[in-house]
This record gives sequence, C-alpha cells and structure tokens, in this order.
Amino acid sequence: MKQRIIYIGIAAIVGLAVGYLLFGKSDTDTMEVVEHDHNSETGQMWTCSMHPQIMQPEAGDCPICGMDLIPAEVGADGLSPEQFKMTKNALALANIQTTVVGSAEGDNDNIITLSGKIGVNEEAMAVQASYFDGRIERLNVNYEGQEIRKGQLLATIYSPELVAAQQELLTAASLRESQPQLYSAVRNKLKLWKLSDNQINNIESSGKVKENFPVYATVSGTVSEVMSSAGDYLKKGQPIAKVSDLSTVWAEFDAYESQFSQLKKGQKISIAANAYPNKTFDGQITFIDPVLDNTTRTVTVRATLRNQKDMFKPGMFVTGKIESGMAIAETTLFVPSSAVMWTGERSLVYVKVNRDEPIFEMREVMLGARNGENIEVTHGLDSGEEIVTNGTFTVDAAAQLQGKRSMMNKTGGKTMTGHEGHIGKQEDMGSDSSKEMMKMEFSDNFQKDFEAVLPAYLKLKDALVASDAPKTSMDANATLKILKKLDLSNTGAMEKAHIHKIIEMLEAIANKEDLENQRTHFVILNENMVAIASNLDSLGNTFYVQKCPMANNNKGAVWLSTENEIRNPYYGDAMLKCGSVVKIID
Repeated sequence: MKQRIIYIGIAAIVGLAVGYLLFGKSDTDTMEVVEHDHNSETGQMWTCSMHPQIMQPEAGDCPICGMDLIPAEVGADGLSPEQFKMTKNALALANIQTTVVGSAEGDNDNIITLSGKIGVNEEAMAVQASYFDGRIERLNVNYEGQEIRKGQLLATIYSPELVAAQQELLTAASLRESQPQLYSAVRNKLKLWKLSDNQINNIESSGKVKENFPVYATVSGTVSEVMSSAGDYLKKGQPIAKVSDLSTVWAEFDAYESQFSQLKKGQKISIAANAYPNKTFDGQITFIDPVLDNTTRTVTVRATLRNQKDMFKPGMFVTGKIESGMAIAETTLFVPSSAVMWTGERSLVYVKVNRDEPIFEMREVMLGARNGENIEVTHGLDSGEEIVTNGTFTVDAAAQLQGKRSMMNKTGGKTMTGHEGHIGKQEDMGSDSSKEMMKMEFSDNFQKDFEAVLPAYLKLKDALVASDAPKTSMDANATLKILKKLDLSNTGAMEKAHIHKIIEMLEAIANKEDLENQRTHFVILNENMVAIASNLDSLGNTFYVQKCPMANNNKGAVWLSTENEIRNPYYGDAMLKCGSVVKIID
C-alpha cells in the first residue's frame, strides 16, 4: 500500500514537471504574444502624451523627451490620427461638394483668364489747341463726356495778333492786282492759323476786322478733358480740350509672368463685360507691353474693340479668355482654385479618403501655373483622388474642432521615426516657387477699397487687446459694413472664399458679446486677413504680422498690427507682451 502511494506521488511529480515544460509560459508572456499579434493585425500605433506628432508602430520611448509611448487613439471606425469624419447632415447643410482629380485630358480647359478694364483708344485721341495767342472770351466746351462734331464752335478768342493779320489782309486785298504775291502770302498766313477759305473770304467781303474770333473743332468725338477756362490767356499751341473718338476702345488686361510664354500678338481673345453678362465679344491681341511693371509683376495686354452703339465705357471691368498654346503633359493635374486654401506659407486641400463615407484628411500640396480658375498641382495629389471643391473652409473648421491637422494646426501631422532612431520631418510644401504661383489676384479697385477695411480692423484688434467685449462687437460690425461694400465681381473663387470667411467670422464676433468666443473667431479671421494683406501690391502703412504661440490651445495664432510693439489681442492684460513679429508687410 505504501509502495503504491509512493508510485502515485512520483507519477504526479513527473506529470507536473512535464506539464510545466510543455505549457509553462506565463500569463504575462501569453498576453504579450496576444497583444503583439493584435497590434500587428489592427495597425496599432504608439504616441507620446507630450509630443502627439510622434507616431511609431511599436512601443518604446519618445525620441524627443524619453517618456514611455502610449497607444495612439484609433476610433472605433478605424480612422487614422489624421482623418476625421463628418455627418451627412453637416455635409448637406454646408453644401460640401467634391471632385475627382483628373489629368489634363479631363475637365481642364487650358484657358487663360485675364482681368482688365476698358480704356480710351489713345491712337484716336486728339488735342484741340489754339493756333494763335489770345484770351478766351467764351468757352463752349464745359464738361467731360460732352459730344462734339467736326466744325462745331469750341471757343471764341480775342487775339491782338489776329486783329493785326486781318488788317494786313484787307490792305493786301486792295493791292491784289499790283502785288499778288503779297496777297497770297497774307492769305496763307491766315490758313496756317486754321482759318478756312470761307472765313478769309468773309473778312475780305465785309471789309471789317473781327475782334473776337471763333475756333472750330477739327475732329469729332467725346471730350475727355477740359484743359482751359473762360478768361484764360492762351499761347500758340496751348490746348483747349482733349477729344477722344470712342468708336473704338482698348480692352487692357494684366498678365502675370507665368503667363508670358503663352501670349502673342494676333491671338484671339473672348471678352466679357459685367454690364452684359450674356454676351461675349471677339477681339485680337494687338499689343503686349515689352516692359514689366516691377510693382505688380505684370505686363499690359491690349485688344482693340469696335464700340458699336457706345456699349463700352472707359473704366468698365472686363474679363478676357484666351486659348493657351501651352502643351500640357498627360500627367499634369489641375484643380479648381476654390479647393485650395493658402495660408501665405502652405497650400492645402482636403481629400475625401473614402468614396462611400464622409471621411477627410488635410493634404499639403505644391502648386504650379494658374490658368484662370484652375491651378496646377505638381506634388501632393494623385489622379483619381477626390478633393473638396466647395465648402473647404467648413471642412477645415470641422478638422479644427476635432483636434486634427488643419489650416492653423500644421504640427498635428505624423512624424515617423525610423529604425535608426532619427526623427523624419514632413516635407515642406511652402516653397518660394509655390508662393509665387499662388499669388492672389485682386483688381486695383479692390485693393484700394480693401485698404479702407484695415483701419476698422485695427480698431477691432485694439478692442480685444483692451478685453472690451461690447466695443469688440461694435467694431466688428463697423468692419463688416465696409467689407460688404467690396466689389468681388472680378475676384477669383479662392480669393472670394477668403473674403467670405472673414465676413462669417466678423458676423460671429459682432453677434455675441462673449470675449472668449470673440477671440476664438478672431483666430480664423486673422488667418484669412494675413493671407489677403500679404498679396496686396501696396499698403498705406507698414504692417507687422505678429504671433502668439500660446493662443489657439497652444497651436499659435497671428494678427496684424501697424506697431512693432507686441500688444496681444488673445489675452489682453493677462499676457499683453506674449508674442513676436513673424513677418513684415512693407
């Protein structure tokens, strides 16, 4: 019996030893294997709580601060940290529209669009001048725009010189038989003063000298400038009025450097005017200015138009479309300008990553030539990808609310670390060439009118510095009224998007006297204000772009000031001096 018990005990010990050898992995080891397998299947990424831009496929230490990495949050729907989702209801309310990016063979019409104005045809302009010294007794040309006809009385002039010449004529007429050469010389002298044969014959037949002599128009046209007044004493050759023949006019357009190579004399141009929205007029390029304007970096391109029924008025805004001769490679990608948000440093689009779901992510792109409302994308997009083309700023606002990468949060993207342990940085898309190509285009009138917005904006900024919510609301309203008067008829879609976003933010600031809410909207307002101000050809003052790194939840926010000294509108007295000058707009 004892022997049997000993055998059973030995068997049990041997069984336990064999079981340990076969199944002896600890629960911890088993969990590690399961976790590792789970990570590999789900694509779990690891990040740093202090530096969320760090993303690694395995656990470890943060390469920046050395803290232990934690699992990155991945939503239940499997979105990556850069992606976010919008509801279908939100898409419908904001009228979000998307377009599939195609090659140049698709929807790209290869049309150059130029903005310009109708001008006076200077080749058909004449100056009506006095051909003798004298005093204007009566002036029949009184205002600009007055129509005159050839032979019409322009002015009555008293001229002692002409009185003496008439007396010479009467004396020479009496000696016509004996001294015909003298008589002929006196008549020719009067003809050089633009007196007609009828006028000279009337003086001879009447035998009387006229003290006040009429001056008649030598051309027909429209008075573009009155250059003298009644009572003025004129010297020979001094102008009385400038007359323009408006039967033909010039359509003058501004073309940028990037468009020079695609333009040539004789090229056909289709012209549309705001006054006649349903009509187009055909013309040809007759002149391309050989000298570049260093201020605007443009040259003048001109077409001569027949002005039937006086349809074209000098000063009217017009748009010209020219078929570009540029050969576009099949791989060239173009996108509508409304799809691109430009911060002054970066060019951004939003890509819809899932055709069946409203899932988006921000993408930085590099831009090339601009053809009208289309912009070439040289880097950052592939043919077949779907991008947001309407409501881009609304999508960007949704990204900001969800803490994703956005127009104002460029540090939220992935920064991958390699096996060697170095930190790989995202490629910089804000190259100088991209900035130059992405220069916004504004008419001269728009730029002049926008300068009137800036003083009102500065008052709004100062109200926020003073932490005065009621005055901030009042100043936002004043700025809004000025901004809504801007003429956007000749403004591109991208430029209009920036203006409309500023208006939207001003309305939000004006309608709610909540200082924190006002400052939140002021962040977005300034991103758009800085982008526009940076593209104006000239400003009355030097403006400083200033930035507070603490504002906007430590993402940083900018504002405009005419003073180098920092006065922070996002914190007021709490952190009045927080910030620095990041750019000067001279």
